[in-house]
Amino acid sequence: MMLRYLLLPFAAIAVLHVLWLTPAHAQVVPISQCQAIAQTLPDVAFASFKPQSAFNVQALASDEVKITYIGHSTFLIETPGGVSIATDYSGWYVPPKTPDVVTMNKAHSSHYTLAPDPAIKHVLHGWGDDGEPADHDVVVGDTYIRNVTTDIRAGGGMMEPDGNSIFIFEVAGLCIGHLGHLHHELDDTDYAEIGRLDILMVPVDGGLTMGAESMSRVVTRLRSALILPMHRRGPPVTNFLQMFGDGFDKSFAPEASVMVSVRSLPRKPLIYILQGV
Repeated sequence: MMLRYLLLPFAAIAVLHVLWLTPAHAQVVPISQCQAIAQTLPDVAFASFKPQSAFNVQALASDEVKITYIGHSTFLIETPGGVSIATDYSGWYVPPKTPDVVTMNKAHSSHYTLAPDPAIKHVLHGWGDDGEPADHDVVVGDTYIRNVTTDIRAGGGMMEPDGNSIFIFEVAGLCIGHLGHLHHELDDTDYAEIGRLDILMVPVDGGLTMGAESMSRVVTRLRSALILPMHRRGPPVTNFLQMFGDGFDKSFAPEASVMVSVRSLPRKPLIYILQGV
């Protein structure tokens, strides 16, 4: 936590320095709070970031986000501004209210639907619908949503480029990432595009997505403060927990929801297993 507060001023100075050196007629591409922090990390290869739209979704450090595990890979994220987001939405695991935003991935029918409730205002596919990789830069209320594409297993054991998306939600000063149906380890470019994630939703099935050992390396590299296991079919979640040493705390939550703010993030990385299946 202390490190976070030390990094933020340096990130802000870096952005101001770029603005001061840039000619007035040049277009400045804004970057997100997650990505600004990523620039300060020594072992992440910095790359050009994707956001093209300006946004202002910062909030007070005391503002809380509510995250509820609905089931499988679906979480309901509820923001201080009243925006509700369902991840990997398929309709199989139904949130208690119609979300404003849903994200989807197409690995299996339990991660998407082509017939979502028409009341959902924003339906974000993790795959490209036009032959190009999905590219989302969306501001909804107090939340900025973007994606980083990854490859996905297709028929015959081949890999389909950009068939999955890691969705990133920036709200209340937090960077929240959902790995989707991740099928391979990330490379330096992926890590640079993702940036620093405070909260990480990670599949821990141990094979349907990616082996537990490979997934544990991804989790360790992303340096998140709060890790929320999902996609828990397969080996017991304890198999995944055993991949992490004393550098991580592990805890089983008493309920399916957790309230999180910048100030309440654990100082030591915590793998927190919310109630649910």
